[in-house]
Amino acid sequence: MLPVIAIVGRPNVGKSTLFNSLTRTRNALVADMPGLTRDRQYGLGQRGPQPYMVVDTGGLTGEDAGMDGLVARQVWRAIDEADAVLLLVDGRAGLTVADEEIAGQLRRAGKTLHLVINKAEHRDPDLLSADFHVLGLEHLHIIAAVHNQGVEDLMEEVLAALPGSEESGETTASPVPEGVIRLAIAGRPNVGKSTLVNRLLGEERMLASDLPGTTRDSVAVPFERDGQRYLLIDTAGVRRRARVSEVVEKFSVVKTLQAIQQSHVTVLVLDAQQGVSDQDASLLGLIVDSGRALAIAVNKWDHLDPDTRTQVKRDLDRRLGFLDFAKIHFISALHGTGVGELLGSVRQAYAAATRKLATPELTRILEDALAAHQPPLVHGHSIKLRYAHQGGQNPPMVIIHGNRVDHVPETYRRYLANVYRKRLDLWGTPIRVEFRGGKNPYQPSPTARGRVQKNGDRHKKDR
Repeated sequence: MLPVIAIVGRPNVGKSTLFNSLTRTRNALVADMPGLTRDRQYGLGQRGPQPYMVVDTGGLTGEDAGMDGLVARQVWRAIDEADAVLLLVDGRAGLTVADEEIAGQLRRAGKTLHLVINKAEHRDPDLLSADFHVLGLEHLHIIAAVHNQGVEDLMEEVLAALPGSEESGETTASPVPEGVIRLAIAGRPNVGKSTLVNRLLGEERMLASDLPGTTRDSVAVPFERDGQRYLLIDTAGVRRRARVSEVVEKFSVVKTLQAIQQSHVTVLVLDAQQGVSDQDASLLGLIVDSGRALAIAVNKWDHLDPDTRTQVKRDLDRRLGFLDFAKIHFISALHGTGVGELLGSVRQAYAAATRKLATPELTRILEDALAAHQPPLVHGHSIKLRYAHQGGQNPPMVIIHGNRVDHVPETYRRYLANVYRKRLDLWGTPIRVEFRGGKNPYQPSPTARGRVQKNGDRHKKDR
């Protein structure tokens, strides 16, 4: 289960800048879900020794009325979800009364609390921190988020201070037997997730079993279909039939993202009658960022007339063009139409995401791709891409070694990813292509080549 880190503080102390630094994004991904304001943003952490989830929040002003009050309630919901809280303060402005009040409230919340002094560039750390020692907080950090200064050290200390980190150094989900597909069902409320879950499990398999290591309030349920075993992770919780008809489902972005991170494959459920909303697009973006294999289920398809179906397909092509690797299925979870084909795509995506790729094959495909389309010149010099090997699974990662790789454009990276997808038939999973410079470890070193040359000259003299 990914640890959850919430960033809080008064307005304009640099919370969003720190969020973007931690997630390595320029713009915070907004999870605009029912009951959430746009000031509450979620992302996957990309700095520090292990993955985590980070939550950006709106500024606390101390006011309880109007918009400030709504923002404050969302901040405290984020704090309730968090495993650790970063109280961000402005080092230039010094300690304020608002900072003291927020620190007092956070201490009473009982969370692991870290005081983070931001905007510390070109300032003496001792003088900067002296003003804030009055808060009496154990964990104090000094950073400059806009320049990424101190951010890596901050996350190392924050993650190390979490419960359970001292022994293992990381938080992991419970082990799952080999060959069992961890399948997460995600989507907005009322799109038919629970109906699909019940359809997959069958009437005799409705009793859910909580497994250690699953997300809070999410339920993991084993089931089998056509000889394949699955571990189904329902983000809203699997419920008995008597409760499936409830109109309002409990939904949490944190729980959904944790379930996605634990899965091999995620099925995103869309409502055919509503099309692709901004909320759906945000969630799809987070699934792609997580690197998990994906299948899309457009539910309630049986309710649409032919003309509406044509329009919905056009809208899906327009909104989901960036997901050309994912199979789209038009289903009726209520009646079971198309559900068997959906599980077929899940199996295909799992096989692609976990496939082992041979270095000679990856290098041959690279050579063919280069022969068909060379990368652009850099200041008159060509980019040399020499060989490729697999760097990881789920998602498949291809590491390409060469020279001047820092100048490979993003368009060429996408070109290579598409070539690998088509040649290797890797559908249903994103493919990550990374470039690394330096020498080929399989090539002899200059010293070794020198020894070979000297030995050759010696043999010539002997002859």
